[in-house]
Amino acid sequence: MAPPGSAGSVDFRSVSTPTPDGAGIGRDDVAHLARLARLAVTDDELDVFAGQLDVILGSVARVAEVAAADIPPTSHAVPMTNVYRADEVRPSLPRDAVLAGAPAVEDDKFRVPRILGDAE
Repeated sequence: MAPPGSAGSVDFRSVSTPTPDGAGIGRDDVAHLARLARLAVTDDELDVFAGQLDVILGSVARVAEVAAADIPPTSHAVPMTNVYRADEVRPSLPRDAVLAGAPAVEDDKFRVPRILGDAE
């Protein structure tokens, strides 16, 4: 198996990282999830998916260990401030030019097909 963070293939069937409660994910758990999702899964896939999900849950548990109350949540790696432009009335396309590209026009407006029934 390749060292963590390096490029290389990992045989997920041979990796077992327990979840925080130490239980891990097994074939029965994967079979149950597959039934709930109405997925057809072979016996070989049960073994592979169990190993993969076990690794994923272990990784999430490791991230949860690192996340601490003294670390503020972030949404971006670089602090950003939105820069807004002032609203200014500016000339745009003439109405005739805009309506010329419409498939249907009625009373100087776009005519669109009705998608809802009559209002009650």
